[in-house]
Amino acid sequence: MPNSQNKITAALIIIGNEILSGRTKDANLNYIASQLIRLGIDLYEVRVVRDQESQIIKAINELRESHNYVFTTGGIGPTHDDITCESVSKALGRRYILNADAHAILKDYYDGSDKELNEARLRMAYIPEGAKLIENPISKAPGFIVDNVIVMAGIPAVMQAMFQGVAPLLETGNRIFSKSLSVMAGEGDIAKSLGELQTKWKLVEIGSYPFVKNNNYGTTLVLRTSDLKTLNSAFEDLKAFISPLDVIFEINDDE
Repeated sequence: MPNSQNKITAALIIIGNEILSGRTKDANLNYIASQLIRLGIDLYEVRVVRDQESQIIKAINELRESHNYVFTTGGIGPTHDDITCESVSKALGRRYILNADAHAILKDYYDGSDKELNEARLRMAYIPEGAKLIENPISKAPGFIVDNVIVMAGIPAVMQAMFQGVAPLLETGNRIFSKSLSVMAGEGDIAKSLGELQTKWKLVEIGSYPFVKNNNYGTTLVLRTSDLKTLNSAFEDLKAFISPLDVIFEINDDE
């Protein structure tokens, strides 16, 4: 059920040396952020950390105290540098154990294949004691939820499947609606009036994002709030404010 009293917030920890080295481009942040906004959950902070136990533990313990949910992606595979599960166990002070249900899932999967459930693959069945499994319909090795920490795979297709499984379990808040438009004017040309608009519409988050098109500067203006009536009124004010300016070439009703 939506929580009308308190804002629901989340943080994301992207785990992996390959992300920080530039060898792999993260494809999960945009998906998670867009899904959370549909659930009325504000993604407040994102951290990218190395496959290093101390960094993972530090990030988890800092963020889980500040947000309703902490999502992690990456580091739950069968290799030596996949240390997310053990690090989460240590961060939460829980035993790192072979989960019987996860073991059964992997055993069933590998018994029906030409691959062996060897010691390395069995590592994917070790999770913090008391954690709830997140189904992985693609490659079977599950993610898990423990306290308010949600641990998912780094492979985008697998992560997305896991997220769809966990989404119904999340406490939701008021959905955030947004509208945006783009105008061929630099931020410096509109900053004063935009500030006045923000002062008038205190319940609307107003963001400005510069771009360059055909060697000319422009700005995309985005309005966000949980109240659709207020959003529409503020957006009409915004359109009136920018109407004397150069060409408005795009107006979006964002989902």
